[in-house]
Amino acid sequence: MTPERFAKLKAVLAQRQPDLTVLAEDVHKSHNISAVLRTCDAVGIPELHAVSPGGAFARHRMVSGGSRKWVATRQHRDIEGAVDHLHSNGFQVVAAHLSGTSADYRSWDFTRPTALLLGAELLGVSDRAAALADRHLVVPMRGLVESLNVSVAAAVILYEAARQRELAGMYASCRLAPEAFRDLLFEWSYPAAAKLCRAKGIPYPALDADGFIARPALARALRSVRPAGGTAPRTSGAAS
Repeated sequence: MTPERFAKLKAVLAQRQPDLTVLAEDVHKSHNISAVLRTCDAVGIPELHAVSPGGAFARHRMVSGGSRKWVATRQHRDIEGAVDHLHSNGFQVVAAHLSGTSADYRSWDFTRPTALLLGAELLGVSDRAAALADRHLVVPMRGLVESLNVSVAAAVILYEAARQRELAGMYASCRLAPEAFRDLLFEWSYPAAAKLCRAKGIPYPALDADGFIARPALARALRSVRPAGGTAPRTSGAAS
């Protein structure tokens, strides 16, 4: 960890959009999972939701790392539970789905809390999921094929969401709650130490302005745990 790296992590976290997310319904091909997660990170989505009956999403190498990754993932048993969870947290669920009521994706106001529902590669959004969604959106197609690849559709729609949010100034100041920002910053800076803290029920120690762990006594206890990159947690202040 260097001061420059620490500053980069803080800058990225400051642009995270806690009220924008993706709900992936049985997206299971490895390259699509990877691409959707990369797009989520690129537009500032902090957490992705998934329903994966076959378990493929949960087993994917970019998901199995959990909080060590830049985009957290939350697994749901079924689509009903996933949509209920999102609704209860104030999200409207919009499905990338062609139906008789579908609207152009650019007509949706993505500055409101929104979860983009994506369906399986071959079958698309299931009938049940489509019925639970608040709105259906489509990317206009001017060729002979009816739809884009799921990861391409996700990128097109999410970049429209990012465009709208940028125009609205939603990337200009930090929108994460202070506690969430602090915890994520520690997890991103010292993932192995964060894992140890969670295992032992120890609150995350504070970090100073340069990324040093500000409690030397706790830092000494964590020295044997090396974070990503092989560097021991850095400390500041006099030993206690």
